[in-house]
This record gives sequence, structure tokens and C-alpha cells, in this order.
Amino acid sequence: MIDTGGAVLGGRRRGDNEPVNDELIDFDAVLLLSFGGPEGPEDVRPFLENVTRGRGVPPERLDEVAEHYLHFGGVSPINELNRDIIGRLRTELDRLGLDLPIYFGNRNWHPMVEDTVERMTTDGIRRALVFATSAYGGYSACRQYDEDIRRARAAVGDAAPELVKLRQFFDHPLFVSAVADGVRRAFVELPGDQREQARLVFTAHSVPEAADAAAGPAEEGGHLYSRQVFEAARLVAAELGVAEHDVVWQSRSGPPQVPWLEPDIVDHLDTLYSANTQAVVVCPIGFVSDHLEVVWDLDAEARERAEELGMGFARAAAPGTDRRFAELIGELIREMVEGVPARRLSTLPADGCMVNGAWCATNCCAPARRPVRSEPATIDA
Repeated sequence: MIDTGGAVLGGRRRGDNEPVNDELIDFDAVLLLSFGGPEGPEDVRPFLENVTRGRGVPPERLDEVAEHYLHFGGVSPINELNRDIIGRLRTELDRLGLDLPIYFGNRNWHPMVEDTVERMTTDGIRRALVFATSAYGGYSACRQYDEDIRRARAAVGDAAPELVKLRQFFDHPLFVSAVADGVRRAFVELPGDQREQARLVFTAHSVPEAADAAAGPAEEGGHLYSRQVFEAARLVAAELGVAEHDVVWQSRSGPPQVPWLEPDIVDHLDTLYSANTQAVVVCPIGFVSDHLEVVWDLDAEARERAEELGMGFARAAAPGTDRRFAELIGELIREMVEGVPARRLSTLPADGCMVNGAWCATNCCAPARRPVRSEPATIDA
């Protein structure tokens, strides 16, 4: 069963702050939880209003961002890409003999997670595993999905299923190998005379420096998001045998007075050009799918700047459509339902596996205070 219109429960209920990796418990569904995106021109403005609600974003800024979506017919690829992941996961779970229905819910556009959890409740789901479409920790990458879970369960009430979020997977061997193969294919796209000298550049979504400093439990030193991104990039580069690479950021959406993680990908292209770099291969390692932010920021803006500079440019595909990505989700599920050992390639924390939207620790990834008139953070995870 796949329910893409609207998900897991049975046995003992755990405390809100109790980790879930100490024993096997029963589950009866999977919920894929994502950001959401418009699927037509009429959806764009209400979608952006959902994204920016409570942030005091001026209407003219929403109009500006809306043009990015309207440039592509008002459709973000993210929902369709997530449906593709769900289809591949259904095949993988069938192969594994795991008879778990898969539900689909979003934070900002239909199917809304509140509606999905209500549907799950009606269907008699008691305890579900939640796969959030982000490999990393931090507020936007992890805790905000916990908030989605809390909000959805509160909207449904006491009958809502227990929801257990799967762990972060930035260093899973299947994630690393799928990303690495995407980079290999991108190198082949460059002309032979540029291929050997091309610089490998990894990108992830920028966040405010204060948000990154607060990412992860305080006793772990913060900066969990950026540390995980740098580690994932290191692991992929090592698999490729690439001695040197860069990690930069994209999709900044805050006011100029607030410091965000830098450098931006477009600014970094200028720096590389000044160093006589002839070509770049860009890998969006911070993203699961080739959604609008990847397409706009990299395929449009970054590629355009590279062409202006006369630099060769190739962009690696995100791993979501790779068969190994569904296998990865299947392994994360089996860690919970069968107790298979977690496969990891680093010693950095891989947190996030908690019940009903509980935080990993007190004040873990606490959100930074927003300026009154911030710009919209249009993050497709």
C-alpha cells in the first residue's frame, strides 16, 4: 500500500525524551515527511505564505521569490520526486518482506502532514516510523521536522499514532556511494581537456551562523550541521580518490545584517576563477533531491556565472532517484524493526531518532530568534 494523499503504532508507549534504539518495538507503517512545494501557478503564493507565516516577510519579497517558481511553470519538482522515492521504497520493502504501508506528508503544501496523520489515525495506524528527507542535524534539517510531528499529532489529538523519526544518515555507506557515483557521472559531462583539472565543490543549504552554532546537543559542541556536511563531503571525496575539494553554501534567504554560513557558491566561483580554475563539478551534497533550489541556484544562477567566467561547469545529481537511496531507507527501517546494526562511516553524532517530536536533548538545535522582517527560507529538503 502507498498512500500519497494524506501512517505507526502498537505496544508500549515511551516517554517523550526516551531514545528508541534500546530494544525492538513493533511498527505498522512508514511516513515520508518532507518540505512540500507548489504543483501549479495558483499554488505558489499560498505555498510561500505557509513557508513564511509569522516572519513578517514583506509582500514584495514574496513576489520576488514567486518568480523563481513561476519561471518553472509554478511547479516545484519536490513532490513528484518524493513520490518517486516512495515508489522505489515500496519495491524495496516488498523485497525485504516488510509489509508496511507508506504515507506521505509535507510541512508547507499538500499533502499536509496534519491531514496525513489524521488519515493514518482513521486507518488504525498505531506506531509509525518517520523518514524525514534530510540527512543532517540542525534546526532546519532535523528539529523542524520534530516540530512538524508535534504539530500534526496535536492537531489529531490523543488518538494520533506514535511517530518515531529515523536517525540522520549523512555518513551511511549507501548515501556516500550514491552521491559519489553522481559526481563521477558529472565529471564525464565535462570535455576531456577540462576533466582532469576540474575542481570538486560540494554545496549545502546555508543557515544563520547562530543556528549552526546551536546545532546538536550543547555538550557535543554545537555546529553539528556544518560538521556533518563537511564530513559527508570528505567521505565522498575519499571514495572518489579526490585529494582536494571545497565545501560552500547556497540558497541564503536572510537579511544582510544576519551572518550566514559562507562562502556562497556563486561568490566561490569568482574566487576559483581568480585562482585560474578552468572547470568545476558541483555536488549538492546537502540535498536529497533535485528540487527547485538545486535547479535554480545551481543549474541557473551558478551555471550562468560559470559561463560568464568561461569556466566549465557540471552538476552532480542528488541521490534521491538512485536505487541505493531506497535501499538506505530500507536499512534505517530494519535498524528499528529487525535490530540490524547501523552502518556508519564516521564517528560524528548521528542523532534525531526520537519519539513524537521530542528533542534529542534540552535546547538541542534551538531555533535562532528571527528578525522581524526576514526573507523567506524556501528550503526544499
